[in-house]
Amino acid sequence: MQGQQLELEVTNVAHGGISVARHDGRVIFVSDAIPGERVLAEITEDSKKSFWRADTVRVITPSEHRQAHIWGAASVDRAPADRAGGAEFGHIEIGHQRELKRQVLVDSLKRMAGVEVDVAVEALPGNADGTGWRTRLKLHVDETGRPGPYAARSHRVIEVDDLPLATPVVAHAAPLHDRFVGEESIEVLETSGGGARLIIGKQKPIVIRETVGTREFELNDGGFWQVHSAAAATLTEAVQSAIDDALFDPKADNLDLYGGVGLLAAAVGDRFGSTVRITTVESDAAATEHAGANLSDWVGASAVTARVERWIHALSTSASPTERARLRAATVILDPPRAGAGRAVVDSLAALQPAQLVYVACDPVAFARDVAFFSEHGYSLTGLRAFDLFPNTHHVEAVGTLTRVGRPVR
Repeated sequence: MQGQQLELEVTNVAHGGISVARHDGRVIFVSDAIPGERVLAEITEDSKKSFWRADTVRVITPSEHRQAHIWGAASVDRAPADRAGGAEFGHIEIGHQRELKRQVLVDSLKRMAGVEVDVAVEALPGNADGTGWRTRLKLHVDETGRPGPYAARSHRVIEVDDLPLATPVVAHAAPLHDRFVGEESIEVLETSGGGARLIIGKQKPIVIRETVGTREFELNDGGFWQVHSAAAATLTEAVQSAIDDALFDPKADNLDLYGGVGLLAAAVGDRFGSTVRITTVESDAAATEHAGANLSDWVGASAVTARVERWIHALSTSASPTERARLRAATVILDPPRAGAGRAVVDSLAALQPAQLVYVACDPVAFARDVAFFSEHGYSLTGLRAFDLFPNTHHVEAVGTLTRVGRPVR
């Protein structure tokens, strides 16, 4: 069937920026479509018994939510192999994008964790059409030295003339028409100061500074930082408001897991004051070094370089009775990578019985799975917000509070 074209009725959205159709009882995941549309799609993968994959090649009956793609290089008017990746929802009106993201988050929690929630996906400040927000982007370099994004679901570099998701500073600085023979990638970033920086290949990192509110953070230019211009401030406020005051003890052994350069640990400290004790744990040694400097306002703050799963397991098996008491009173912030925290981390954390956890999730399915794991240990999802940190893509960020209280989700 691979290469065959079929007319398909698209019924609903799936995780990963794809939609769902069925043909002769078989599920087909279709890219560049919208639920409610009829499309002509080409089968691209038929090796799985349970499902196939397909690309939309022509829209027969468009959705009322379809718009001209915000990035011509990713439009359905191009051959699927020539569509730039990274803006897979750009053909969908921005409000409906958020509705589809909401559906994926809600469905994941219900299906995997048995939790029913009522949540909206909140927009961040910026352009109404969801463009102009990326302060950081990575361009890949092909064998001729030409930089560009990868094609969707591919490692083939696509030549483009514009970058509509990027901030004006980044878009202007991106060397789309230069050549970098022998390099693998070019990173372009805008710092809080408003300037642009290019990172060419594996060049030596320099220290830059980012500002969130009145607080300044140092980090390496190639280190992790939120890419949406308003994301760091948004997550700072979201984490601060997600913490239940009644359960927070500034003198407990509070934790910030997968802490990076200390953004969320600082959010906790700024809310609860100079007496806060908090330890941030991060596997990247350079990020941990910066976290130590960024958290210097709090005498009770410390930064540890370690893999979270190993560190938390060791803590759960070796903590003294005094340490366990302080950990039972603790608030734990965790901001894992896209794969989520996982069974091992959840089990070790739950063994310490912290008072509350604030989980910052960039993948709804991994988040829902981990909520289910926590529920096995008596933790309930008692608070949830969702944010559109990546407009015109399928990604959605969630911030959830988990406690033993078992109150309804607010």
